Amino acid sequence: MELSDNEELDSAGPGTRIVGAGRRKEWTGAVVNPPVWRASTHLYENTAALAEGPRRNEDGRFFYGRRGAPTQWALSEALTRLEPGAAGTVLYPSGVAAIASAMLTVLRPGDVVLITDNAYDPSRAMGKGLLADMGIEPRFFDPLDLAGYEALFCERTRAVLLEAPGSLSMEMCDLPALARIAREKGAVSLLDNTWASPLGFQALERGIDITLMALTKHVGGHSDLMMGSASAGPRFHAKLRQRAQQLGIVVSPDDAALALRGLRTLHVRLRQETESALAIAQWLSRRGEVARVLCPMLPGAPGHALWKRDFTGGCGLFSFVFKGGDAAARDRFVDALELFGIGYSWGGFESLALPIEPANYRSRMAWPPEPVDAADCFGVRLSIGLEDPRDLIADIERALKAWAQG
Repeated sequence: MELSDNEELDSAGPGTRIVGAGRRKEWTGAVVNPPVWRASTHLYENTAALAEGPRRNEDGRFFYGRRGAPTQWALSEALTRLEPGAAGTVLYPSGVAAIASAMLTVLRPGDVVLITDNAYDPSRAMGKGLLADMGIEPRFFDPLDLAGYEALFCERTRAVLLEAPGSLSMEMCDLPALARIAREKGAVSLLDNTWASPLGFQALERGIDITLMALTKHVGGHSDLMMGSASAGPRFHAKLRQRAQQLGIVVSPDDAALALRGLRTLHVRLRQETESALAIAQWLSRRGEVARVLCPMLPGAPGHALWKRDFTGGCGLFSFVFKGGDAAARDRFVDALELFGIGYSWGGFESLALPIEPANYRSRMAWPPEPVDAADCFGVRLSIGLEDPRDLIADIERALKAWAQG
């Protein structure tokens, strides 16, 4: 049976879709996974076939290396199958490249773009740098203030960049409402959906126009590749594809094979990481050293009701804020951790810790979040991997002793 051609696959559970999607028999042959097709030049049988090549710009048709081959096509198709409402998925060499190319697809000089104030810092920097240099005006907004957000729209507003939960500080916003307002105002909504993935939030079905992911994180899952993606319905997919081709964007077939490998276990890894993260977040919430756990999956945490209403899953990434202390104490805590690496990424099989200072990346949103005392502003972001949560808790408990020693 050709799994990816089976119409029943679209109505199957997420695990079944992840296992089968993109495994067309013409791409895999007699093996399980699509082989790694390394090729810049695609050969044609004759000049008639050569002339036909440019007329059909779609995955599955050979043309030239920049349009990919079965390894990249299989990954694009698999990601599309996970995103209900998607007409296709475009691959990029990083998550930031996906955001930049999508922005350059929907924006022109003179336009205004609204960017959530708690966005990933490279997205903020893109607004103030690349886009501003091109004559595009970035306006940052508080995603928790719907009235203030709506008031920022003008006749030049063409796009809105969303992210949920917010980078570092994990605020959960009303994504369907934000997307609805954007559509009513004639603007395109783009969502960085790396945290939840389509397994946890089906963005297009909830009103988002273009959904973006850093495949570097959960999809890769092994901290050994860089890649991004953009999925969209028929209105925007062809435009995204055309712009990426005009920019000469292509991903390595070797990296695409690694991403496919990671994708096949995404659902079980996310389930385990989420379960472990919740156990650790609940434990931290009972510690006297902790002022606030910033995790929308945690009952009683800010944004939990919205997460429960709109999301079907989460992941292992959350933050917490110390009760008092200073930057030196926070750094002692991070340095004392033994099972957590110190690094910027997340979503791999290994746990990571990162000291955070969200105030450095805000224009409109207050830090620390209310009702946390102003003195309780030093936080840490944790990416929970696949280690035993009991061992991670014991490691955190040892590090909390180092935090208190100052």
